[in-house]
Amino acid sequence: MSNHPLKTVRVLASAALLAGNLLTLPAAAQGQPGVTRTDLQRHDLSAPGREAVQVRVDLAPGVAFGNHTHPGEEIIYVLAGAIEYDVAGKGPVTLKAGDVLFIPAGTVHAAKNVGSGTASELATYIVEKDKPLLALAK
Repeated sequence: MSNHPLKTVRVLASAALLAGNLLTLPAAAQGQPGVTRTDLQRHDLSAPGREAVQVRVDLAPGVAFGNHTHPGEEIIYVLAGAIEYDVAGKGPVTLKAGDVLFIPAGTVHAAKNVGSGTASELATYIVEKDKPLLALAK
């Protein structure tokens, strides 16, 4: 028996997953030079209409991601480098590897790599399903 049909199913499933992930990221987040977002996992929660999403975000030196919001809470764990977060209602704070930050749902915030190398964070979102994961603030 050939593995060809199984390989075809795997390729199609991978393509569908990739397309779904790309559709959930706004164009601004996908194409900003110096910002790489890698979707790691997405799962439904026991709370109806909610899901957990984990994304690795890498920022090149000096790169900033401007004011934006999420349709739910964001829990940040800094993996590497130094990132300055500017969260509405609070003063800017610089976090380094091992530091954490909680951003309430709908809160306008921005991030900037203030170190000399690539900065990385693990962002965990607890968000409403079927809404864009990120919206640029006006």
